[in-house]
Amino acid sequence: MAVERTLSIIKPDATRRNLTGAIVARFEEAGLRVVAQRRMRLTPEQAQQFYAVHSERAFFDDLCAFMTSGPVVVQVLEGEDAIAKNREVMGATNPANADEGTIRRDFGESVEANSAHGSDAPETAAEEIAFFFRGIDIVG
Repeated sequence: MAVERTLSIIKPDATRRNLTGAIVARFEEAGLRVVAQRRMRLTPEQAQQFYAVHSERAFFDDLCAFMTSGPVVVQVLEGEDAIAKNREVMGATNPANADEGTIRRDFGESVEANSAHGSDAPETAAEEIAFFFRGIDIVG
């Protein structure tokens, strides 16, 4: 197993309900460490750029509107197989299909408002981390 870094976003539905600490605790309990973290409000331009991969999909405008509807917490998680571990802790995209005890099952409200985003591959993680953080911002 390799030590990896991955991007995690605590989405507006979760920050609105004051779940940031509970969600971070889930990651830490799973052996992941927060090595960078920032609470911010995405601009429409940032959301469109970050989610550009989905720009041709029907849900793109709604996704960008949702992600700019309130504060998010962007963070870099580090640990053994961090990408897979993060996705395991988050659960399936649709909270109704997520396993018991996962973030999305326990806190998600819908497919869109599912409380958390996580990188899906090492290349994506590197791009997503660089979108929000400079190397100097990450303290291991």
